[in-house]
Amino acid sequence: MRPTPLVTQMENSEVIDGQDGLDRQDGQDGEHAEVPKLPSAELKAILEALIFASPEPLTPKAIYKLLDSEPKEDVQAALAELKRDYDRPGGLQLVEVAGGYQIVTRPDLHEWVRRLFHERTTQRLTQQGLETLAVIAYRQPITSLEIAEVRGVSTASGVLNTLLERHLVKIVGRKQVVGRPFLYATTKEFLIRFGLNEISDLPKVEDMAEALGLDAPILVERMPSEDQLPLNEE
Repeated sequence: MRPTPLVTQMENSEVIDGQDGLDRQDGQDGEHAEVPKLPSAELKAILEALIFASPEPLTPKAIYKLLDSEPKEDVQAALAELKRDYDRPGGLQLVEVAGGYQIVTRPDLHEWVRRLFHERTTQRLTQQGLETLAVIAYRQPITSLEIAEVRGVSTASGVLNTLLERHLVKIVGRKQVVGRPFLYATTKEFLIRFGLNEISDLPKVEDMAEALGLDAPILVERMPSEDQLPLNEE
């Protein structure tokens, strides 16, 4: 971060007449000297660097906080211009994920990227895991017994444990019935992993059901509502 005129003044001058200079920098006419705004190109470059370096999607709230010295409308304009830059064909794209922004590789290039990291097939979810995750996503919050009823087969505890360990699902409470079984729902990590900005961005249930061999009407019997999904994880 480059030093502002106020910081430069503090570093190069001493306290005079009891004034410490912390509140303002006076100009020749005694008025407050404004800190110059960043050029739009530099502001856009800073935004790009912040989004790229962030380990998780960078939300607008976090962006405005980091750039609180800049007018909000200037930040919004720079962000809009950055989006336009990434509309061009290339290996990277700027996407909105889980309520924030990320710079990611294009989906059609994932196989090439996997070669770099030597991803093992054992790291991928099994068919049973994908089916269970799909049921949770479309029917959340849901119990393990209800998951088994939708899939038509019992859901092994190991499958749910795997989804929990990978932070794709979480326990959000207990159902108020006999035995008070755990209720499962998807997480912010689920949105990030599958490139979704919010749960309503899920593919059409018919397409998901056809891909996994599930019954579409059963999947949509109870779609999740926003108040059921505590996805705003700090």
